[in-house]
Amino acid sequence: MALPYQWQMRVNRWRSAMSGLFGGGGDQQPRPKICPSCGTLVGINTTRCYQCGTNLTFSMAAINRRFSGFFGGRAPVTTALLIANLLIFGVSVVLTLQAGQGGGLRILFGLDGEVLYRLGALWAPAIVHGEPYRLVTAMFLHGGLIHIGFNMMVLMDIGPVVEEVYGSARFLFLYTATGIAGYILSAFTPFRPHPALGVGASGAILGLIGVMIAITTRRGGSSMQALRSRLISWVVSIFVFGFIMSGIDNWAHFGGLAAGFLLGKMFADREPMNPSELKRAHALGWSAAIVLLASFAFMILHFRDPLR
Repeated sequence: MALPYQWQMRVNRWRSAMSGLFGGGGDQQPRPKICPSCGTLVGINTTRCYQCGTNLTFSMAAINRRFSGFFGGRAPVTTALLIANLLIFGVSVVLTLQAGQGGGLRILFGLDGEVLYRLGALWAPAIVHGEPYRLVTAMFLHGGLIHIGFNMMVLMDIGPVVEEVYGSARFLFLYTATGIAGYILSAFTPFRPHPALGVGASGAILGLIGVMIAITTRRGGSSMQALRSRLISWVVSIFVFGFIMSGIDNWAHFGGLAAGFLLGKMFADREPMNPSELKRAHALGWSAAIVLLASFAFMILHFRDPLR
C-alpha cells in the first residue's frame, strides 16, 4: 500500500537529511554550495567559506541546517530539546517500573527518587562532592507525566519564538545557561535549610521567558507592551502557584528568569549579521553543546555509584 503524498514527501526529506548528516550525496551531481552562515555561494570542493570563514561541514551553522532539514520548521534546536526530554523521561519510566515503583498513578505525579538521582537529578551535597554535571542533567528530568507535559507545552510555545529571534546557536546557549543558573541558585541558596532533589526544565523555560521580557523592554509599541504585560502576569501566576503547591522549585524559577533577563539585555535581539557575530554565536552554541554532551557522559559514568 502506497504512502500518502505528504508522507512520501516527508520520508524523502528525512532520507535526504539523514544522508546529509553523514556526508552522503547519493547519485546526485556535485553542485556549488551555499554557506549556512552568511549565504555566500562557494565552490563545489570548498570546505570553508571565504566570506565569513565558517566550516561548511562541522560548524554549528552546518549542523543546524541539517537538523532543520531533518526536523523541519525554523526551530530545530527546540524540537531536539523536546525529543531529548521525552526520551529521557521514557528511560526514567522504564527504570522506575524495573525498580517496582511504578504502580498506580505514580507515572503522573512521582517517579522513583533513586532513579532520578542516578540519572542526574539536582542534589547539592553530590554537586559539592564533585558532580557538577547535575546542574545540566537535572534540566532533562521530570517527576511525572504531568510535570513534563506542562513544561514541554510551554517550551514548544516559547522556544521557537526565541530561537527565531536569536538563531539556533545562541538559543541553545541561552537555554543551557539559564537552566544552569537556576539550579545553581536552587542548590546553594542559604534560605533553604535542607537540600532537596531537583528536576525539571522549568528553570530554563523561565529563562526563555526572561529573555522575552528583556526583548519587550527594548522594542517599543503597544504590541510589545501588551506582550510584556502578559509575560509578567504569567510569571506572577507561576510563582504564586509555586508558593501554594509543595515540591515546586521557585528558586530555580527565579534564577533562570533573572539570568534570562540579563542575557536578553546583553545580546542583540536579532540573528548574527556579520562574520564576527557569527563566530561568537557559533562559539556559544558549541560550548553549550559540549557542556550538554559532557554532562550526560559523566552521568553515565556515575550511574551506579553508591548513593550519598
